[in-house]
Amino acid sequence: MEKLWAPWRAIYITQPKDEAECIFCAKLNDTRDAENYVLARREHSFVLLNLYPYNNGHLLVAPYRHVADITELTPEESLSLFQLTQEMVELIRRVMRPDGFNIGINLGRVAGAGFPGHFHIHIVPRWDGDTSFMPVVGDVKVISESLDRTYAKLKEGLEEEKRQ
Repeated sequence: MEKLWAPWRAIYITQPKDEAECIFCAKLNDTRDAENYVLARREHSFVLLNLYPYNNGHLLVAPYRHVADITELTPEESLSLFQLTQEMVELIRRVMRPDGFNIGINLGRVAGAGFPGHFHIHIVPRWDGDTSFMPVVGDVKVISESLDRTYAKLKEGLEEEKRQ
């Protein structure tokens, strides 16, 4: 069996899930947006890069308020989340030129939520052929660009949009 070196995942896989600090709340309370890969903050929601992406440009859109379920969102939070999701799809489409998107919500750990206590929406850009043979043969996913580079491209795209 081949081995892939991914030491950055050690923190994620060794931290007890029930003791883990909410990543969303932690990043909200920190002003170092670039270091935390926070792309944008709006009145009721914000967006950040997923540290363990399924694909390049995998974003997480979350409300500021720590709520676990979609039914707990206020109308203002719901609208803000959906508008920010639309804005990020447009940004990724313009900057990264994917062929499609997976946009989803996992409610509860059994449904795949890594942090079930804080509601969030996944935006995963997809390209024709992005699955290649690696997930099938090697049970691995290849992420072809660093988080720093992806963040810089998307942040630059946001700034460019503001100037227009």
